[in-house]
Amino acid sequence: MTYAAILKELKNKIYHPVYFLQGEEPYYIDIISDYIEKNVLDESEKEFNQTVLYGKDVDIATILSYAKRFPMMSNYQVIIIKEAQDIRNLVKKADKDGKEGKDDFLAYVENPLKSTLLVFCYKYGKIDARTKLAKLIDKSAVLYESKPLYDNKIPDWVVEYAAERNYKIVPKATYLIADYLGTDLSKVANELDKLMLNIPVTETINEKHIEKFIGISKDYNVFELSTALAKKDVLKANRIVKHFGANIKANPLVMTIGVLYNYFTKVLKYHSLADKSRNNAASEIGVNPFFMAEYETAAKNYPVNKLIQVIDYLREYDVKSKGVGADMEEGDLLTELVYKILH
Repeated sequence: MTYAAILKELKNKIYHPVYFLQGEEPYYIDIISDYIEKNVLDESEKEFNQTVLYGKDVDIATILSYAKRFPMMSNYQVIIIKEAQDIRNLVKKADKDGKEGKDDFLAYVENPLKSTLLVFCYKYGKIDARTKLAKLIDKSAVLYESKPLYDNKIPDWVVEYAAERNYKIVPKATYLIADYLGTDLSKVANELDKLMLNIPVTETINEKHIEKFIGISKDYNVFELSTALAKKDVLKANRIVKHFGANIKANPLVMTIGVLYNYFTKVLKYHSLADKSRNNAASEIGVNPFFMAEYETAAKNYPVNKLIQVIDYLREYDVKSKGVGADMEEGDLLTELVYKILH
């Protein structure tokens, strides 16, 4: 089932006896389990009918002993297993035959107690789809996989997150957030929540808000560095590089190089497009159409041969930034790299 479908059912009080929430992205796993924890039972029912366990502290037999209990003065009981990936030998216990307790889990998943909501939060991975347990959960329970978002999907996610809370946000601000907060959705959501506490819903979130409430400079950031390089604005690029060198902890070279690599790779891809109309090009290279004028400028300033050279420089300095083949401060490495890109 999808995240949206699961939440819709929960909000409509349609419950299933077993939920197995797994995947590399913990954000949606937490959202679903938190909703179940907060909303299925009222406060008077939770004392006797809601239990939160942790994978490293329990085994399958203990989990089943809780799951097989009947609720007290309630229609349901809720058992949530957090960090379920730490349950020792979870899959082996379900897949090996003929040993005490090993078949019990499979048998329970196949025929669970209807008054129990048993929720497994299996983070940062997933069980092998070839195992008996995985096949049975897929058939008999709610199985959800929370997949991580790619870097280029984060700006759109930020827009959707803001829209769900009746806020609008300018495209540049979404890219600032994406560049500096990365793909950790919990981290991004927390920063946006703090931001929205300080901004009336009638205001559109912009770069000034990002600088004031999240702490990302609207003038000295890798997004502005990309723009300066695209336009071959030497003065602005060097001003940003100098700022980065003086604040290297807030602007680590590895992250800067990663963003620049993605940027120039998109410019190179733009060169290869047969249809360079703005909407089509934006879709093909994975950016908001708002930014296409800048990519067009970058393409004019950087022909294909130069772009290939720039990407080689970025790979070279990525290695150097990790201490291989260079004995220089990060700020000096960035200064040297930017000089090579611009000349």
